[in-house]
Amino acid sequence: MDVILIYDGSFNGFLTAVFQVFDEKLDNVSIVSPKHYEPNMFARSVEVITDYKKAKRVWSSLQVKITKHGAGEVYKTFLSEIKGSENVLLKYIMYAYSTESFVNTDYSNKNVLRVTQVARMVSREKHRMEAFVRFQLTKDDIYFSTIEPDFNILPLISNHFKNRYADQKWVIYDLKRNYGLYYDLEKLERIVIDFPASSSSVSFSKEIFTEEELEFRELWKNYFKSTNIEERKNLKLHIKHVPRRYWKYLSEKQVV
Repeated sequence: MDVILIYDGSFNGFLTAVFQVFDEKLDNVSIVSPKHYEPNMFARSVEVITDYKKAKRVWSSLQVKITKHGAGEVYKTFLSEIKGSENVLLKYIMYAYSTESFVNTDYSNKNVLRVTQVARMVSREKHRMEAFVRFQLTKDDIYFSTIEPDFNILPLISNHFKNRYADQKWVIYDLKRNYGLYYDLEKLERIVIDFPASSSSVSFSKEIFTEEELEFRELWKNYFKSTNIEERKNLKLHIKHVPRRYWKYLSEKQVV
C-alpha cells in the first residue's frame, strides 16, 4: 500500500519525514504538508512528528553527500513552496544516496535538473528582494517594510539585512505568509502581527509612520517625477530591470 507522510510544513518536519522514509525503508511514499494533503482511500496516511535530532542528522548527512551547495539548493527548493516540491526533493535525495559518486550537476536526472531550476528561481527572488525592500520609519523608531514575494524568501534575506542594518531596529513582514522578522539590535526573531482589517493603506500609514517619513516619501516621488524625461522613456528596458511585480515596494511607483 502507498504511504502518505504528512509533516507540519516546516523544513525540520520535512527532514524528519525523509529520515522516516529511510529508517523504515518505505517504498511508494509521498510527503505532503497539511495544506496540500488530499485523503486517498488506497493509501495509508501517517502523521510525522517533527524531531529536531532526526532532522539535524539528515541535514548534516546531506551536506556531506551532496555538498553544502547542493544542500543549499535543497533548502531553496523547499522554500519555493511549489506544490509537490517535497516529492521532487525526496526523489533527488534518494537518487543521491543510491549513487556512489553523486554530483549535483547531473542534469540527466530530471529531479536534479528540477531542483537546480527551482533553486535558481528562488535565488533570483532573494536578490531582487534584497534590492527592492524599502524601509519606512515608524513612530516607535523601528524601520518597517512589507513584502509579498512569490517564494518564502525571508529566511534567506535575514542575514543580508542584519549585517547591513545592524545599528537599526527593523521589521520585514511577509503579508502573503503573515509572518515577519524583527531585529532589535541584538537578535532576530520571528513575529506575527494582526493588522486591522478596516485600515486603508493611507490611514494605516498615518497611524504608524512618522510625519517626516511620509513627507520624505512625497519628496522622493516628486523628485523622481521631476527628473523623469518623458522623451527618453524606455518602458521595455525599465521593466526588464525592475519587473512590474516589484513596483509596489517602490515609493516612486505608488499612486497614493
